Amino acid sequence: MKTNYFSTKNLVFAGVFIALGIVLPFFTGQIPQIGSMLLPMHIPVLLCGFVCGWPLGLIVGFVTPLLRSALFGMPPLFPTALAMAFELAAYGALSGLFSRKLPKKVSTVYLSLILSMIGGRIVWGIVSMILSTMAGTLFTWQIFAGGAVLNAIPGIILQLVVIPPVVLALKRAHFFSSDEPVGI
Repeated sequence: MKTNYFSTKNLVFAGVFIALGIVLPFFTGQIPQIGSMLLPMHIPVLLCGFVCGWPLGLIVGFVTPLLRSALFGMPPLFPTALAMAFELAAYGALSGLFSRKLPKKVSTVYLSLILSMIGGRIVWGIVSMILSTMAGTLFTWQIFAGGAVLNAIPGIILQLVVIPPVVLALKRAHFFSSDEPVGI
């Protein structure tokens, strides 16, 4: 059966995930170093992929950092919000695709999340390298490793702790019907 990714229910939830992506960074915004470590905008985008499927996950991921930048000036549009738009679009799309295509097991939520996080970070690195080249600045392997992994360890841990239980709780509550995109 073909899934209707753009159902009214999914569109409403996509709007909620965008709103969460805009609001959550305010909790860490007073100390930018903590915000860049906890990655509060990533959580609603990853959840959107699981809940609404890959097309809305991609859209929500791309729009959220750009909208937040336009509304509040944070993150700065170039290069941060632009690179984040591609990164978060990859997170949303990949979490939706992996959760839909991988075998329906509890472990699939964790596997989908981890693969999505890796894919999104690779996309961030590629886009950051392109934007750095356009701006005439240097983007090294050390900058990639620091931005994608080392500085993000607290956020990675937070995502691994928060997202799977939320997805599993929504599944147990019969939030998803059997034909909706979720990895369990």
